[in-house]
Amino acid sequence: MIITATIATTVGLTATMGVTPAASAAPQVGPDVSSHQHPGGASINWFAVRASGQQIAMVKATESTWYVNPYFVSDSLAMRAAGLIRGTYHYADPSRPAAPQAIFYATVVLGQNGILDLPPVLDLEHSGGLGPRALAAWTREFFAVLEPLTGRKTILYTYPNFWNTAMGATREFADHPLWIASYNGRSAPQMPRGGWRTWRFWQFTSSGYLPGVPTRVDLNRYNGSIASLRAYGNAINVFGS
Repeated sequence: MIITATIATTVGLTATMGVTPAASAAPQVGPDVSSHQHPGGASINWFAVRASGQQIAMVKATESTWYVNPYFVSDSLAMRAAGLIRGTYHYADPSRPAAPQAIFYATVVLGQNGILDLPPVLDLEHSGGLGPRALAAWTREFFAVLEPLTGRKTILYTYPNFWNTAMGATREFADHPLWIASYNGRSAPQMPRGGWRTWRFWQFTSSGYLPGVPTRVDLNRYNGSIASLRAYGNAINVFGS
């Protein structure tokens, strides 16, 4: 993903206080990639990624209603062959209607609902010119169309400044698992003012290095144990997983 605003820093508290736990309890689990990780058509060696200790990989599938990542199929199949827990995401274009984008995404990732598949992800980091109320309505419609098609609760990717401004810090979507981008160099991410008490995934850098990936790459932590992560990936066909 591409973050277009500076993300402020904060110090996290412990989970027993009802907010984000320290990253020392949150293992680095894997990268998320798009076509940018394939310079000149270069391949990603997903077996090398897995051998380096990574547990998951997330790949961009679609954007708006017109773009499919040309490396989506090859990356997705190779991630599965390497034994990685697999995730995909849709890059939101709120300048266009939500429902067709949800259908488009669901159609492209039709096979992403099996063993070791994470729930789908909405990457929301641009307003498309919409104000906070209209953008919240757009997001609501996207989820309302996508979730009956996938049978799973959509993960929401965003970053604090965007949520606090473009989304007006709405708490409407606090029931969706949060994947937060926060490059603060601290032991816990900055949280948006969106009602979330905790986070599911934390994208803590956009400039990591991994064996098998020919460019710098986003890296993520998971808020829980590796065993619970694998259970989350295995929770197939259960709405609300």
